[in-house]
Order: sequence, then C-alpha cells, then structure tokens
Amino acid sequence: MFRIVGQPGKDLCDRELKVSRRDILRVGSSGMMGLSLGTLLKLKSATAASPIFSKGDAPGWNRAKSIILVYLQGGPSHLDLWDPKENVPDNVKSVFKPISTKIPGIKFTENLPQLAQLNDRFTLIRSMSYTPVGLFNHTAAIYQMMTGYTTDKVSASGQLEPPSPKDFPNFGSHIVKMKPVQVPMLPFVMLPRPLQESNVVGKGGTAGFLGKAFDPYTLFPQGDDLDMAKMNRIKIDDLQLPPEMFSVRLRRRAKLRDLVNQQMPEIDKAVASFELDRHYQQALDLVVSGQARQAFQIGDESESTRELYGRNTFGDSCLLARRLVEAGTRVVEVVWPKVANSDNHSWDQHVDLSKRMKNQSAPMFDRGLSGLIQDLDQRGMLDETMLVAVGEFGRSPQRGVSTSGNNNSDDGRDHWPYCYTGLVAGAGTKRGYVHGQSDETASAPIEDPVHPAELLATIYHAFGIHPETMVMNHLNQPRELVKANPVHALFA
Repeated sequence: MFRIVGQPGKDLCDRELKVSRRDILRVGSSGMMGLSLGTLLKLKSATAASPIFSKGDAPGWNRAKSIILVYLQGGPSHLDLWDPKENVPDNVKSVFKPISTKIPGIKFTENLPQLAQLNDRFTLIRSMSYTPVGLFNHTAAIYQMMTGYTTDKVSASGQLEPPSPKDFPNFGSHIVKMKPVQVPMLPFVMLPRPLQESNVVGKGGTAGFLGKAFDPYTLFPQGDDLDMAKMNRIKIDDLQLPPEMFSVRLRRRAKLRDLVNQQMPEIDKAVASFELDRHYQQALDLVVSGQARQAFQIGDESESTRELYGRNTFGDSCLLARRLVEAGTRVVEVVWPKVANSDNHSWDQHVDLSKRMKNQSAPMFDRGLSGLIQDLDQRGMLDETMLVAVGEFGRSPQRGVSTSGNNNSDDGRDHWPYCYTGLVAGAGTKRGYVHGQSDETASAPIEDPVHPAELLATIYHAFGIHPETMVMNHLNQPRELVKANPVHALFA
C-alpha cells in the first residue's frame, strides 16, 4: 500500500520515532483499500495541522496523569443501586429502600450507604445509553465499552470470538502508547481477573492491532472467585531478580548486548533498535528498580487502611490500584472479581437479585469504591487521577422479563443497555454533580444521554489526547481512536 511518510512517527503517534527503511520502501496501491491519494494527503495534512498533544481550550483538557477504571463486569442494576424510582409499578420498583445522599434531592438505595455520603465528591452519570445491534450480550458490550467500537462477528448468543491481533485496542493501550510512563513502572495493569463471559476470555482487554508491547500486565491470582483472600497471595515472579543475579551483573549483560548491536550492519541495526531497544530498557529498569514489586506489597498498608477498603478481593484490588498509580502506573483496570454470567456476587443477576445484591455484591462494592474515593481524595491524588466506575449495561426496569434471550425469575432483571448509571471522579471532573436524567422507570434518558464511546472520548480528552487522533490498524488503515466527542459538561 502506498504510504505518505510525512512527519516522522506521526502515523504511529510516537513523536520520537524516525523514518524507517520500511516507510521508504513501502509502495503499492492505495485505491485497493478504498483510500485515494487525495484522501491520504488530506489525512496527513490534518494530522500535521492538529497535533495530538496541542493545548486544548475546553475544560478538563490534559488534567489526568493516570486513570483507575473500576469495571463492573456483568452489568449492575441501576434501579437497585443509585437510580431508584418511586411511585412506579411493583415489578419495576426496587425491593430496597431509597436513602438520602449528600446531594439534596438525589437518592441511592440502602445498598450504598457509604457512597451516599460521598457523592459530593464525584459526578454521577444517570444517562449512560446505547442501542444494541441485534442480541447484545456481555462480550460484545464489554468490547464496545473498552474499545469504543462494535464488532461485526457476534454469534446468536451475543458472544464473540476470542481476542485477536486484529481487534481494536483497549483504551488503556492507546493511552500508554501515546503517553509513556516516565518512571520505571508498569504502565498498564489489569486485575484481579480477566474480562470474561462463559469461555470467551479477554475480549476487549488487549492491545489488539497495536501489538503485544502495549498489552496490560495482568495480575490474576490463582484461586476461586469466592476466595476473598487471594490478593494476599499475589505472585510477581516475572518482576523478581533471580537470587544469583545482582543488578550490577544484569547491567553488565545489557552493556554486552549493546556491544553486539554495534557490530550489526547499519540498516539492520536501525530496524532492530526501532522498538526492541526501548522496550528492553524499560523491562530492565523495571526489574532492577524494584518499584513495581514494592507497589504490590499491600501488606505494608496500615490496618485502618486495609479496613477502609474491606478485606476482600475487590477491596484489595482497589487498594492495589491506588498503590500502583501512586508508584507511577498510568492505567489500572480493576475488573469486577466475578465472571459476567455467573452466580453469587456476579452483577448478572437474572435470579435471586434481592439476596445476591444485598448480601454479596453491593456491600463489597460500596465499601471498596468508597474507600478508594476517600483515600485518593485525602492523599490529593484526585487532582491528577481520573476514576471511572461503570459496567457494560444496566438491568431491565421490569423484573422477570426477557430482553436478551435469558430466563429471568420474578426476582431478577435482564440486560438493559438503553439506560444505566456510571461514576466519574477526579482529574478536573465536577464534584457533587449528577449528569443526565432517566425517565420515570429508568428505561431511557430524558436528557443528556452519554454513549460509551463518548465516555472514552472524555477519558482521552482528560489525558490531552484528541479522540479523533488517527492510528493505523493491522491493515495499515487509518482509524480514529474513537468516533465520538468528549462530554465537556462533566468537567468543572
């Protein structure tokens, strides 16, 4: 495919990269991919005229230095947590009592007593919404939420094929590629379990066509999902130096490798050092410094801090996320510690919602997330750390009905992407603000709907990255990071 070289590294979003021999030698037909030479020149000109990291005039631009995404895999019921409705039919009304919050007129349910006393510190989006194409189940919805794109390969059950190098990248991979960490620290960490529905594991959680160099570091401790103490047994062997290996010796080996590289032919040397040397040095610094290993030691925290988060998998994961960000990690994704379509404390509550939410999922969520918000705020970390808590969809306003082909009991709600709730805090976002409003049954937004792609665009904006920035996919075709605009009203 014909390629316009243009400014060095612009097509890869890496300003430090130079023109490679591959750039110079790549010649072919542009029309085959549906792009004329004029279109390519226009794209290149637009990129040059609008730098990725230019100063933005809109609120919130480039305020975030890091992000913690608390991903509520499974889709929690907004009506039974933070958007309860009164004076509605019995099969719509939550079985849980509404309670007052710090914001006058805004109510949560009794399931979130601690978050209700903290909602003057964050923004609540009560108008998350999108219209699914066909039968839209967890995997496809997760993929959209994490990448900003839908997929054209959805089975009759709504599930997708396993992760592929052709996938659109997780938003975190884009961020760490465009804004590399400046300290010897893991740039992107996902814990305590993968994104999953049934046997489809990890879809939407990889770097896709960006390449494995930008995949998250996955911290998935062994143990059943109901094992609440497994985060105390995390292993980070790949960040450990072997007992016989001292840092000086490791540095000497690195110097030896550099000497070998100097003997390579100039062209091969240029190609070999194009990416590999940078990643090798990052890995070397990471192992030698020990900074990442120290961040994983949650046992170093005080007893009061451990109790603040709750001693369970979710609470420990939130605490670890704070420690990682504090040590320099750019992106942390805390995935709800239960597979999407499962029992017990999963949010996918087609049956036994009242018991499972009250006794399992809600207490763990309320304590862990409220602990994270308090801790970040007290440490002053919310100034530059963005916190997002959201699922792939909400639950049906009517209990006992089928919206996705699943069977639901009278005490269960099905999938509902048309209206649900998310939370945003830090990095210049408003405190004590409720964005959007749902209708009388929480079935649809009646003002300010926010699409998942718009939420991702808002995240990119907070990092000083234009959402429409072009990247090249696996076929070397230009694609926007996300086809949506930021929601500027979320920022102060």
